[in-house]
Amino acid sequence: METTRPLVALTFDDGPAPRYTPLFLDVLEDAGIPATFFMVGRNVRDHADLVQDRLGRHEVGNHSWAHRDLATMDLPGIQDDLRRTHTVIQEKLGRTPVLMRPPFGHLGGSTVLAADSLGYDLVLWDRQMRERRFADDPAAQARDLVETVRPGSIVLAHDVGDKRRLVALRALHDLVAGLKARGFEFVTVSELIADRSTSVS
Repeated sequence: METTRPLVALTFDDGPAPRYTPLFLDVLEDAGIPATFFMVGRNVRDHADLVQDRLGRHEVGNHSWAHRDLATMDLPGIQDDLRRTHTVIQEKLGRTPVLMRPPFGHLGGSTVLAADSLGYDLVLWDRQMRERRFADDPAAQARDLVETVRPGSIVLAHDVGDKRRLVALRALHDLVAGLKARGFEFVTVSELIADRSTSVS
């Protein structure tokens, strides 16, 4: 996302869940930075208590109800899926999501239409935690991102899954420190969008 300012948005997909979401929140809290969590509706239903009092400046986006590939569904089905997730986020977390990230980043035409009909901004990413590549070297993962992030980057990570998530978790402190040393400021995706709109107008 183009901006002239050194802004970066960290994003975490698929939560909330007990194993890693609280640990990522701990690191973000210690660093004093916001992130955007693209949450799965059924996980919010089942695990909202993990994050209810911990969201602070963090943003919550819609990541579908059950992480199905929306590109394989018809328009009414996608709309129902996203509405269900929207409602549970509102009811359980007291947030009204304005962002939507499709599972797997798959952007079928009906997904775009559904998101637009519900007033969502669609969000993908341009950098990501490559946990398989850096499975044994979280510090190298952090360096890779510190060197390649540019103003307006959106970084993808996941706070749900197997032990690969420990790569992202262990890289996070060095990533934050390295980007701050480069003069970057951490913002939510909506703040990044707002800055871009201001810069363009």
